[in-house]
Amino acid sequence: MAEKLIISWSGGKDSAITLAEIKKIGDYQIVALLTIITERYGRISMHGVRQILLERQAQSLRLPVQTIFISPNASNEEYESKMRETLTGFKDNGLSSVAFGDIFLEEVRRYREENLAKLGIRGIFPIWKRDTSQLAREFVHRGFKAVISCVDSKVLNSSFVGRIIDEQFLAELPSGVDPCGERGEFHSFVFDGPIFNEKVAFTVGELVKRDSFYFCDLLPEPLDV
Repeated sequence: MAEKLIISWSGGKDSAITLAEIKKIGDYQIVALLTIITERYGRISMHGVRQILLERQAQSLRLPVQTIFISPNASNEEYESKMRETLTGFKDNGLSSVAFGDIFLEEVRRYREENLAKLGIRGIFPIWKRDTSQLAREFVHRGFKAVISCVDSKVLNSSFVGRIIDEQFLAELPSGVDPCGERGEFHSFVFDGPIFNEKVAFTVGELVKRDSFYFCDLLPEPLDV
């Protein structure tokens, strides 16, 4: 029997590559995409993408999505409590693993594994220690499509927000910015690619700055009736 697994899903490119790698392995039953939503805003935490676009992603992927709502500026205690409650429910129904799109941040992986171990669940990291330059180019070459939804203004200016991740985008990233944005330099929303059954349609809306981050509002296009 296939091992039951959840994908930690931000809606961005590293999540999409992780899902593609898990599908390639083929030994897992993917039971859900697990996404953190900032309540009051109704958006994917850090990425700033509307929940309705997350739901359309999941629909295109033919996978259920499990959301966890946290308050703005949530503490680690709140995050961990809600994550523990959700994962315990899945574990009671046979879940054994959670897959993450982390690449090289050792402290992040350690934090995840320590918290999962308390629940008797293991973490899987399909793209761990992959070269991020190669991984970003592979994302483009495999036919994935993603738009930049957020950038850290300390390292990137607002002209990068709302752009599609392609060869030109990668070539124009300043020196010191990780090509996968692994240190939080930028976040993305994947709207098409080889694991999708249909494109998630949107338009790029208003640009806003909150704290040190620029966000662009991605507006869902009406569905064909």
